[in-house]
Amino acid sequence: MTGHLWGYGEDNGPLEWYKDYPIAEGNRQSPIDIVPADAVFDGRLSPISLSYNNCTSVSISNNGHSVVVEFIDSDERSVIRGGPLENMYRLKQFHFHWGCKGCSGSEHTVDGKTYASELHLVHWNAIKYKSFGEAAAAPDGLAVLGIFLEIGDEHRALHQITDALYMVKFKGSVTDFKGFNPKCLLPNSLEYWTYPGSLTTPPLYESVTWIVLKEPIYVSEKQMGKFRTLLFNGEEEDDRMRMENNFRPPQLLKGRTVRASFK
Repeated sequence: MTGHLWGYGEDNGPLEWYKDYPIAEGNRQSPIDIVPADAVFDGRLSPISLSYNNCTSVSISNNGHSVVVEFIDSDERSVIRGGPLENMYRLKQFHFHWGCKGCSGSEHTVDGKTYASELHLVHWNAIKYKSFGEAAAAPDGLAVLGIFLEIGDEHRALHQITDALYMVKFKGSVTDFKGFNPKCLLPNSLEYWTYPGSLTTPPLYESVTWIVLKEPIYVSEKQMGKFRTLLFNGEEEDDRMRMENNFRPPQLLKGRTVRASFK
């Protein structure tokens, strides 16, 4: 298994990643099972503040592992601040993890409960680092906002994404996706858990301050089905595999404290 051949299959999936990425067995790996009873309420944690007003999405793509919406991150037009963060972090991209039909596919779990899907809004510390790549390898380089998706009524704003998925069916496909503001994907409450963790895909850098929202958003089974029309493969490949179960299971906490912004 060489660097770019990791995936979610039996031979190249999460249980095999440590062979190429030994940090997979590190001390601050993600995701984790969040146990609310063990989380420590921290009254010093301020609310998180998301300034996504002039947000500029650029493209939507299939990177062979997920569907990714990318943003212009050359200035402070879409940032997250507050909470556990020392300064503001710029929005770079968001992507999803999901399961197979009728299965759950979240990465984080809460008291062992899994959700249908999980949305990750990835931000980087542009105050301290010159590029996303540099920040991604630094202990305080990234802040990822995690949002659970639960099956229920359809989510109106998510249609903008699910309606575009047919254009990025194959790995390596990219298409314009302008004017999307992810503010519409936030739940009503921004109460959260936070802990120091890692990227959940190789290279698994331990560079992420995780902010996981307690309240899920609701999507329909039909909307989730659209994600499963994507393929792990490129158009030129013969054995086509549906993109599903693209999540890493929870990792050991290894002495870390999960803090809660709420009692």
